[in-house]
Amino acid sequence: MHFRICTLVSSLLHSFATGRLEITMAGVITKFFTASLFMWIAPVAILYGYNNNLIPGSSDLSPHTLTLLSGFLAVVSVNIVIAFYIYMAMKEPSDKHEPDPAFLAEAKASINQSTADAGSSSQSSKKNE
Repeated sequence: MHFRICTLVSSLLHSFATGRLEITMAGVITKFFTASLFMWIAPVAILYGYNNNLIPGSSDLSPHTLTLLSGFLAVVSVNIVIAFYIYMAMKEPSDKHEPDPAFLAEAKASINQSTADAGSSSQSSKKNE
């Protein structure tokens, strides 16, 4: 298992170093930071707007109701941002995500090697019995 993780990491680093992941990674990072930014801005803006009576009708509410309403709307706003982020991720074309052929070859060799190791260890345990 450790070998497979190391193989995956080295393959990703190789792909990143050669520039194959640079274009897609930039888009993913941009979307992630944009969503993260809105996850901070939206609830803080809602709370600020309600607590400073910037939202019409908020001055007529009791402090208890104001706290509950602003908190609820802040949580809903974060969930809307998360849902939008998931929608954007699902909307990405799946044909762009082709695995690296060198990585596939290394992964198959790793699986074959671990299968062979498991078979030889089970045979040696049968001989010991």
